[in-house]
Amino acid sequence: MSEKDERSILGGRYTRRDVLKGAAVGAAALGLGGSLVACGGGGGEASPSPTGGAGEPKKGGTIRAGITGGSNSNTLDVTLEITNSDAARTVMCYEALVYIKADGTMDFLLAEDMIPNADATEWTIKLKPDITWHNGKPFTADDVMYTYNYIAANQKNGAGFLSVVDLKNMKKVDDLTLTVPMLQPNSIFIQVQPTWFLPIVPVDYNPDKPNGTGPFKIVEFSPQQTTYERYADYWNQPLPYVDEVIMTEYADVTAQVNAFLGGQVDTISLITSNEISALESQGKKLVISPGGGMNPFTMNVSVKPFDDVRVRQAMRLVIDRPQMLDLVFQGNGTIGNDVFSRWDPAYDTSIPQREQDIEQAKFLLKQAGMEGLTVELVTADIAMGVVNSAQVYAQQAKEAGITVNLRKTTVTDFFGPEYLKYPFAFDYWGFQYYLPQVQSELLPTSPYWETHWDDPRTQKLYKEALAQPDEAKRAEICHEMQKIDHEEGGLIIPFFPPVIDSYSPNIHGLQESKIGAAWNNYDFQNYWIG
Repeated sequence: MSEKDERSILGGRYTRRDVLKGAAVGAAALGLGGSLVACGGGGGEASPSPTGGAGEPKKGGTIRAGITGGSNSNTLDVTLEITNSDAARTVMCYEALVYIKADGTMDFLLAEDMIPNADATEWTIKLKPDITWHNGKPFTADDVMYTYNYIAANQKNGAGFLSVVDLKNMKKVDDLTLTVPMLQPNSIFIQVQPTWFLPIVPVDYNPDKPNGTGPFKIVEFSPQQTTYERYADYWNQPLPYVDEVIMTEYADVTAQVNAFLGGQVDTISLITSNEISALESQGKKLVISPGGGMNPFTMNVSVKPFDDVRVRQAMRLVIDRPQMLDLVFQGNGTIGNDVFSRWDPAYDTSIPQREQDIEQAKFLLKQAGMEGLTVELVTADIAMGVVNSAQVYAQQAKEAGITVNLRKTTVTDFFGPEYLKYPFAFDYWGFQYYLPQVQSELLPTSPYWETHWDDPRTQKLYKEALAQPDEAKRAEICHEMQKIDHEEGGLIIPFFPPVIDSYSPNIHGLQESKIGAAWNNYDFQNYWIG
């Protein structure tokens, strides 16, 4: 269907472009991530390179990439990903029906179209033809139906997104078409597809034997290193350009940068501004993206002292946000206001920007009987700037009489049994649209329920938003939810960090991105050597 073709969508007349634009306008679509960090599909077309000077892309060669944020819990099961490396394996080997582009808008990937009926109680999914799995078998509607059933039945990360899907009554129309009924109106079904949580896997999926439709095949895996080989029969030719990508994990940014400067890897990502000068002095290139992800401080509202909203408000008020952003990222990035999904058109910019107010923080703590509060903040090198942010926060909180004791762990320990149970900690997410992010972490059914936020108002409004086909009205519901979270929730989002990629001069194809994940969401299919 061309972008000029029109059809009836939710009672109105829309073009194909309008449908995808509307998917972002009321809320919703994970990028990455995190984890879908927000992932679930790489770029659907060859991307122009901002690196310049290299001419046309060239085939062949190996790119050695260095990354942080992995752990011994890294997995090949793309339906259970947690770490940065897990995200890379999802995006490079598997794909989703829809993906988020570098500019934050959506486009179809494995799907050719997704069409709702008038009240969004049923969606028709049409798939692109001539796509094969890495084992040579054709990709069909059976695989999509199997994926949904597999994730729901095994309570994998994406199960929450499928809770409103009437899985028993899905129907295969033909090899490339299926209908998906809903248990209730679901106006954002298309918007939850480009996620870490709904990568499409083949019928009889075996996590130990990777078999995706993506541009690369996994040929070797360990918790510290993954080797990817170009899939010669990839459907989106001429991608990928390189023959091989070897991704190695490092314990922290220092080790990662040293490996890069020592010639052990060709590109690194998720670094802080502290490393920029050293890298540039050695002739390395940089791409600094505004980023739409976040490194939120997470307060568990089910335990003391964070069960008191006055304490949560005080913990937010002690932060000098511009100073923190300057100290950690030299001013790169975007000031945050304790509400996620900055690039979602439904993000409420009318909420007054929270600024440092030490006196008010002291007043709230006194009201709560928490003067001289001492808390432990758990941190690890899970992403760029996390440890530095913790150090800055500890210093700023002293002004309000708060003692913040830092407990730095290894990434492996951080994502161990205590993960999602810490009273006060961090997390890392790539860019995600608002409503899927709510489903990811703000509901009791969320796979990453790190704040233990169990708010009946939020849950009621979320259901209302799903059932609201009108984009403007849905955005109003999102604004109401955001105001609640801004005042009472368990997340502190002082800024949206930049994503800083660095690469050797012979690597080309990197571009700025709003996705908030490494290398424009691990977009190695668009990179080449020359």
